[in-house]
Amino acid sequence: MDTASEIPPAATKCPYAYPFHRPSAIEVPPLYEKLREEDPVAKVSLPSGDEGYVVSRYEDAKLVLSDLRFSRAATVEPGAPKLTHVTPPPNSLFTLDPPEHTRLRKLVAAEFTNRRVREMRPRIQQLTDDLLDEMAKGDGHADLNVALAFPMPVAVICELLGVPFEDREKFRNWSNAIVALTTMTEEQMMAERLAMAGYIWELVQKKRTEPGSDLLSALITAHDDDNSLDEGELVIMAMTLLVAGHETTVSMIGACVLTILRQPHLRDVVDNHPEKIGALVEELLRVNPIGDGGPIRITLEDVEVAGTVIPKGSAVMAAVASGNRDDRRYLNPTEVDVDRENSQHLAFGHGVHFCLGANLARLELEIAIRSVFERFPTLRLDTELDALRMKSGMMVHGLESLPVTW
Repeated sequence: MDTASEIPPAATKCPYAYPFHRPSAIEVPPLYEKLREEDPVAKVSLPSGDEGYVVSRYEDAKLVLSDLRFSRAATVEPGAPKLTHVTPPPNSLFTLDPPEHTRLRKLVAAEFTNRRVREMRPRIQQLTDDLLDEMAKGDGHADLNVALAFPMPVAVICELLGVPFEDREKFRNWSNAIVALTTMTEEQMMAERLAMAGYIWELVQKKRTEPGSDLLSALITAHDDDNSLDEGELVIMAMTLLVAGHETTVSMIGACVLTILRQPHLRDVVDNHPEKIGALVEELLRVNPIGDGGPIRITLEDVEVAGTVIPKGSAVMAAVASGNRDDRRYLNPTEVDVDRENSQHLAFGHGVHFCLGANLARLELEIAIRSVFERFPTLRLDTELDALRMKSGMMVHGLESLPVTW
């Protein structure tokens, strides 16, 4: 359970402290509903101690995500407000605006097109089947996070990048540091990030002499042959793809399976309506916010949002978790409705920073959901619902474990 709590106005000059309190591992912060009605551009105190704004309505969040007056690049400038005590790395896909962001994104975009991802389906299915085979060898009880949700997307991104899968536990520690809000000190976060950068740098040197057909080898060629990527950009790109390529999908697999276990009509969709699996995945992405908003943005000028002027130089968070449940946008927004028309959720963001790996994540979720219930038709939760715990103090909200039986 998240230990962060709402701070009353008397305790701070900001009405609220971010991240907001979650009553349980399966609920979004109830404060969002209040903010959408009463304070759609709410001033908050961030984990760094800086002040910022949380934008909670769908259309307003969509504006923040797409309008280039809300800058990612400005987050690394000296004196800019920060989300945590650690300044994000420069020259990352997460900390650049066009045209530099466009240049770097083009170098890897071809690996994540619909066509390329479709070609990966047989291999992802094989990886999933192998993991479920191992799960079936047990005693009828398992932690689905350990058995499937973590190793499958990690194996996929490792193969895509050309990173050794046997180092996956290192990736877990490094990812935790990169998405930490309040769980680590500044020194711990920096130490883990530097360790990951050192690991990637050593791997780059090895691949220079032993290149493969993987994406990291292709990025090295882009650096060595035409200087379209410098050494620092190369290392940060690999770090970004490795973390972003598995962290959110790991958490979402668990959230999706849990939602289906709790709602029998969704199990019927999985079992009897394969043509609706894609729509089910989209709805599960919408109602299961594994992150409240992701990286902050900085206003490059005064910007009016929902009648409030956000001053130049302010930190702004688009609350995707809230926007995806906004009843101004969706009828019965908390319900999973596979027949919902025109969903267009914000789970993958919007605009130039729309998630590069959205196609891959959708495919991984589809395969995981369909395969686990096909292989274990009597799958059910192996603990009380209120015993489930969420990893707290992080940008990505995942279950600590998901005990299941069959």
